Amino acid sequence: MRQQRNKPQAPVQLLPREHSVYSLYQQPKSVKPRRYIPQNCERALDAPDIVDDFYLNLLDWGSANVLAIALGRTVYLWDASSGSVSELVTVDEDMGPVTSINWAQDGLNLAVGLDNSEVQLWDSVASRKVRTLKGGHQSRVGSLAWNNHILTTGGMDGKIINNDVRVRSHVVKTYRGHTLEVCGLKWSESGQHLASGGNDNLVHVWEHSTRRSLHRFEEHTSAVKALAWCPFQSGLLATGGGGEDRTIKFWNTRTGACLNSVDTGSQVCSLIWSKKERELLSSHGFTQNQLTLWKYPSMVKMAELNGHTSRVLYMTQSPDGCTVASAAGDETLRLWNVFGVPEDAKKAAPKAVPQPFSNVNRIR
Repeated sequence: MRQQRNKPQAPVQLLPREHSVYSLYQQPKSVKPRRYIPQNCERALDAPDIVDDFYLNLLDWGSANVLAIALGRTVYLWDASSGSVSELVTVDEDMGPVTSINWAQDGLNLAVGLDNSEVQLWDSVASRKVRTLKGGHQSRVGSLAWNNHILTTGGMDGKIINNDVRVRSHVVKTYRGHTLEVCGLKWSESGQHLASGGNDNLVHVWEHSTRRSLHRFEEHTSAVKALAWCPFQSGLLATGGGGEDRTIKFWNTRTGACLNSVDTGSQVCSLIWSKKERELLSSHGFTQNQLTLWKYPSMVKMAELNGHTSRVLYMTQSPDGCTVASAAGDETLRLWNVFGVPEDAKKAAPKAVPQPFSNVNRIR
């Protein structure tokens, strides 16, 4: 944007550091008030027997507003609208524990990855197992990502597999680029690109139409589990490194350029972009076990949310984009109102808005 050299001099109000310098020249008619960010969690629930393993993915909030969490060999479902809780499945001892869960886009079908290398597909409405995917992996499946009818699975064997859940011979594509466990998988919003992170410290960006790796990022110095595609800037990928790395890096996946790298001071376990603002939420391990809210692109800290007493391994976002659920090795699940208030909640009377899971204090 060009600076207006001949603009008459006028008093300029000082703005917070995270505002772009361009906003000084825009002279907005009204300044948006700074959003209040609660420092304490909205609710804390017991989550006994949650597996304390950095490489797994055991928490997911689906589009039908149902939160799924795996505790040991059992998957539980919470309906956030009604507050009801139910057990979906407990797998046999020789199959478990559950190592990953992920909702399909419809929010009705749940994929459940297991320690014995199998993946089960469940109809959550009927509480019925639809099918079991076998033979693709040789060891546990710690990461899952849906792309319409394609379920992508990542294993400890380093393989990434596209499974077409509509057909009998479900393995339709295999991506080979990681030498150690695949612990993070995320499809871009367009469904054209897949990001993968592994215990080999690598990040790959794959093209859906081919088996080709568009980019192989080697800059992290520890395992990469945290991956997040930006919702407001196409091609922007955020990645977070483990205990020896501690950085959040931003990549232009069109050019392969690393746009920024920020040392967070602790293990990065998960990343979530805001759906409404240019903000990024990260969850961390030792030493503070906190959630940190960042303004993008300045990466100024907006808030630090404390409460967990162990590393915050799992994090997921509600469908309306306002609430974030986090689960940690301290065997608690916490709900944070970090990204604002839902639009329908603003319009409705307070008594008409039920608090999520208000009648539940313990998962089981």
